[in-house]
Amino acid sequence: MILPTKIARGIRGLRFRLTISYFAIFAMLLVGVGLYFRDNLQVTLDGRMHEIVEEEWSAVRGFLRIENGTAVWYYDAKDVQESFFVERLRRIILIAGPDGRVLEASNGFRALGVDPPTAIQKEFQGETGIHGCTFKMDAKRDKALICAGIVQQANTKYYLALGRGLADNALIPGRFTWDYFSAVPVLLFLTGLAGWFIAGRALEPVNQVATTAQRISGANLSVRIPSRDSGDELDNLIQTFNQMMDRLKFNFDQMRQFSTDASHELRTPVTAIRGQLEVALFTATTIEQYRDAIVNALQDVEQLSNIIRALLLLSQAETGQLVLQRVPLELHEIIQDIADQFQIPAQEAGITLAVQIEDQAVVSADRLQMTRLITNLLSNAIKYTQPGGYALASLRYSKDRHSVEFAITDTGQGIAAENLPYIFERFYKVPGNTNPEKGLGLGLSFVAWIVKAHDGRIDVSSALGKGSTFTVHLPAAQMPQRPIPANSLKAEQVR
Repeated sequence: MILPTKIARGIRGLRFRLTISYFAIFAMLLVGVGLYFRDNLQVTLDGRMHEIVEEEWSAVRGFLRIENGTAVWYYDAKDVQESFFVERLRRIILIAGPDGRVLEASNGFRALGVDPPTAIQKEFQGETGIHGCTFKMDAKRDKALICAGIVQQANTKYYLALGRGLADNALIPGRFTWDYFSAVPVLLFLTGLAGWFIAGRALEPVNQVATTAQRISGANLSVRIPSRDSGDELDNLIQTFNQMMDRLKFNFDQMRQFSTDASHELRTPVTAIRGQLEVALFTATTIEQYRDAIVNALQDVEQLSNIIRALLLLSQAETGQLVLQRVPLELHEIIQDIADQFQIPAQEAGITLAVQIEDQAVVSADRLQMTRLITNLLSNAIKYTQPGGYALASLRYSKDRHSVEFAITDTGQGIAAENLPYIFERFYKVPGNTNPEKGLGLGLSFVAWIVKAHDGRIDVSSALGKGSTFTVHLPAAQMPQRPIPANSLKAEQVR
């Protein structure tokens, strides 16, 4: 059963169907070409025979005379070539007078059928020369070409019909047809082998895709098919497959990252909640002790909820499930509004918060995500700046006015150079952080995603003990800008 199954599968396979297609197309092409050349050969031979008969019809006048109602041939009987030529002229010939009476008719012509006298008489009504050529067939179905017309010598006119047998003409196309179509099966066999080989080579990348797809698993997403650099459809298929694998690997990496982050970050609050509840269960003796345990557990539950909410939101963002609602935004107004909200926390922390807007900048962005970006950066600037320091939010156009530059500068504790490449990773927390308010380590991950989603980039410059500057570059919106009066620039400072 295995062999018939393989045969059936092979017959249904694309390689077999392509080979059959090559075979069928080439077979039709060979047959068509053979028939075309056979017919063309037949037409060429018939045309050449017309020319020969017409030339011989004209040559008859040099040897034939009509004397006293009798056809007399004048030629040198001792000249072999001339005798042979005249005899060939007289093989199929009919000579008749104006009254339709036959003066001479060869046996070959009689086998084809002699024209009736009335038909011959009508020919004399026309001019001298060949009146036309026709094909005739004898009882044995042998075909001949007959050219007939009127000949005038001196004052004598006679009817002359001269022909040539076409048996040899029929043999040549027949022999060509036999030889040609005898070679067709060999050519088709070779074509089938070549088609099978070519189809196999053409489908090799497809088989590579299938083989590679069979090797794919959740633990092995790095397999790729090397490009053939031919620029054809198969290269396009390989490129599309590799791009699909890149997307799958990215999504799987996101899932793994989410699982790792969730298990890592949720372990601490869950353990704390369990420990507090167990301690309360076994050691608490008063209502106040139970209340304290419940309050501490609720605080950890709140932290747990924040972690889960942040993880889900970031996962949705990175996997494309969070759709941006981009509209033209006057970024200077958003920055000023958010800065106003942070003035009181900055004042309580003993930090000077200033806003410097050089241009009324307009960007095409999602208001909610842009608010989250600015809020995260301002929050970090205040959180990691010691009392007596300052934070500055500035906004301006680039020199070419193709982009908008938004920067948050602080005089906080700064970030070491070796830590800068990792600050946008999930849950990354700078070692040696002295801030007692430890965040989740997701804020800058959101910032990086928001900037990337808006086709921008973010630069960071920082030094330990001197502070940091986060600069966001966003494409400027293509809309007319109103000039901002010099006296309307806002630079508020609150100690």
